[in-house]
Amino acid sequence: MKPITLKDLSKYLSLSTSTISRALLHDKNINAATKKRVLEAAESLGYKPNTTALNLRYGKTKCIGFVVPEMVTPFSASVLKGVQRFLNETGYKVIILESDENPQNERENLLLLEQFNVDGIILNLCHETYNEHLYEQIMERGTPIVFFDRIPGKSLNVSKVIVNDHIQASLMVEHLISNGNNRIAHLMGPATVRNATERAMGYQRILFKHGIFDPALMIQTDGTTFEHGKRAVMELLKKEIAFDSIFAFTDTLAIGAMNYLLEQNIRVPDAVSICSFSGTALSSSVFPPISSVEQPLQEMGVAAAQLVMEQIIDRDSERKTIILDAKINYRGSTNRRQH
Repeated sequence: MKPITLKDLSKYLSLSTSTISRALLHDKNINAATKKRVLEAAESLGYKPNTTALNLRYGKTKCIGFVVPEMVTPFSASVLKGVQRFLNETGYKVIILESDENPQNERENLLLLEQFNVDGIILNLCHETYNEHLYEQIMERGTPIVFFDRIPGKSLNVSKVIVNDHIQASLMVEHLISNGNNRIAHLMGPATVRNATERAMGYQRILFKHGIFDPALMIQTDGTTFEHGKRAVMELLKKEIAFDSIFAFTDTLAIGAMNYLLEQNIRVPDAVSICSFSGTALSSSVFPPISSVEQPLQEMGVAAAQLVMEQIIDRDSERKTIILDAKINYRGSTNRRQH
């Protein structure tokens, strides 16, 4: 049997192919009764629309790009779940690309998405300034970009979803001090991302406040893997820098450091307390479970998807900054027994 075409539907309904196409795409400008007639006729006649071709015809692909530094840990996957939860209601699909913490890879991913003619991009960048000019160019060419977690410099007027890294880091360091720690090491994130700087500033502010800041306790890393955490704590031990606790930029850095300490028979939390920022499922999946600042990752994804849809619908819509609340989970890694 010959497949039913758009022209067949047009003849059957005495409507233009343009009206039928828009009805099949749920165009809000199509009368509800007309849309109902088209959809019912399409179903009864067995018409199978090529939605990709229809969307391209009207300048939409119904696809959103999602670009992240990594997909190994639960962080990006949790945000993605929130993005998809919101977009599923709109008929949009997500194209996922990983930059592997490499800004050149990120650049290629963004240009590829632009070639695919995606309607918008949700981005967690891996370098604050490297691709700043490209972000600006892509947005000027008509593709909105919404940032989450790691954001570009203040010179760019963009929509973004973040938590208050500085405040939350300060609260976590205060927790360590209240538990009797005064030699608190900080395993810093990459210097090329702003929230690493914000968390480091929160850490420093509290240590200066208590008069116990020591720059030797700030260990710079160039990545966020378990291995980077291991190397950072090895550096502290090799240099014989005394420390009684660790505040790590991410769960992965904290776990890498903790695993190495345990291998060296350094007990956690009895000898060294450890806490982190991110709050993924990893922090509660190890022993002892790690005290961590927990970001609302799925909520972050929903908010980013809402912002990008606002700009797809209205390219001139106001650029917004959404600051979400995070919570601190106190767990066994900082619950030092009293002697």
